Amino acid sequence: MTESEFLALADATLGAIETALERAAESGDLDLECSRSGNVLEIEFIDNGSKIIVNSQAPMQEMWVAAKSGGFHYKRDGARWINTRDSSELSAALARMVGEQGGVSVALDGF
Repeated sequence: MTESEFLALADATLGAIETALERAAESGDLDLECSRSGNVLEIEFIDNGSKIIVNSQAPMQEMWVAAKSGGFHYKRDGARWINTRDSSELSAALARMVGEQGGVSVALDGF
């Protein structure tokens, strides 16, 4: 994948995450705020002040996630972002992290 293809895909992924989380917050008890600056999406949980940061790393062509549970790297494998250590998928892992930090179970579509 070229750098410009990666940047376009990463931008679309960050946008999809933000949209999915905003929908989850609107339809349930999840109280969070998303803010985006360039290639960094900050997810802040209003109730406890904790954050999850999702950002793209163009040199490695990866998406990185920093949460209370740790730091994770995801590389594109076909149509999915896959964890470079345990092969988990980004949307499922992010749903778990949001549930842990936000105290509310959420389902996020694949991105």
